[in-house]
Amino acid sequence: MTGTVQDGGARRAREAKLDEVREALNAQVEKLVTGEDWKRALSFAAKFRSRSVNNSWLIFAQHQAAWEAGRVPEPMPTYVAGFRQWEQLGRRVEKGQKGYAILAPVIGKLASKTPANPMSWRRLAPREAPLPGEKVKSEMVGAKVAYVFDISQTTGPDVPLPPSPQLLEGEAPAGLREGLIRQVEAAGFQFMPVPHEGMIHGANGITKFDDRQVAVRANMDDAAQVKTLVHELAHVKMHGPDNEEARQHRGIGEVEAESVALMVGAAHGMDTSAYTVPYVSGWAMAADGKNPIQIVQATAERVRKVAVEILDQLDTVQIGDGTPPGLTREAPQRSTAKSTGRKPPARSSAGRSSAARRSAAPVRGL
Repeated sequence: MTGTVQDGGARRAREAKLDEVREALNAQVEKLVTGEDWKRALSFAAKFRSRSVNNSWLIFAQHQAAWEAGRVPEPMPTYVAGFRQWEQLGRRVEKGQKGYAILAPVIGKLASKTPANPMSWRRLAPREAPLPGEKVKSEMVGAKVAYVFDISQTTGPDVPLPPSPQLLEGEAPAGLREGLIRQVEAAGFQFMPVPHEGMIHGANGITKFDDRQVAVRANMDDAAQVKTLVHELAHVKMHGPDNEEARQHRGIGEVEAESVALMVGAAHGMDTSAYTVPYVSGWAMAADGKNPIQIVQATAERVRKVAVEILDQLDTVQIGDGTPPGLTREAPQRSTAKSTGRKPPARSSAGRSSAARRSAAPVRGL
């Protein structure tokens, strides 16, 4: 009986912590009230694109709080990883440093004798074996709180800092235009540069699903053409004729396309000040009967997934994605982090590498 009471107490404590993290996340989303706020949030998420947008926002808020409290030396995080993951890289979390709470998936095993029937799957208890003839699959069945630490909260061997591509004004990263055109053509569309906007109704670019064409005006600088090309590629990937919601709420479709362009640009160190996103309070209210916070979160995650899909197919120099170099697989993360008032460590003195190819690190967390 005592064990049952203890288990129940532990479960309630976990659920309370999970609710606390979700409330903190909602508070961050509620702050995204203007297009500029949204741009800043997605520009940060581009630097931590190996993680979900929700988790990148949680990391940002907690790192800012740690910086304001004097626990870390810089206002922006660089690399984040779990306690055991840092140990895998030969670094140790400094005593007294508090981990950043994020949402991590709970993976459960399901079994069924009739897998074609979606209602027949049952969840196996820990260490429970399937019955004879049952098929087994693993899938996400919930969420839990996990903790990660920025490199500035650790000590150990130097880790190369992520590259910061230096681009001249109006310049596009080498190979980006060509890589994007290949993706447009791989999707079955013809890329058509046009001399001026008068040929495409005054727009910078246009996607024609009926004609399977993507047109971009050529009388812009290289960076603007590339930005427009990503915007149109996002339409190709996200807003085809079969996308009912995009047709009903064109405003959200434009936000998604511009946001994908912003994230791809930010991942290449491009200036994102010229990207235009309308007020969040406008487009997030466009879908009747839906919670604006959930719309913002769902939109941001769709944007991240498409941006990462585009980035993963490019052979271009990209900034880091928040994953420390050398972290090749998942390691168990410590589920708790004690906090004391010890002085924060100095940032690694490692020099910046001159170039780095895109990271193929797996997505962590939710």
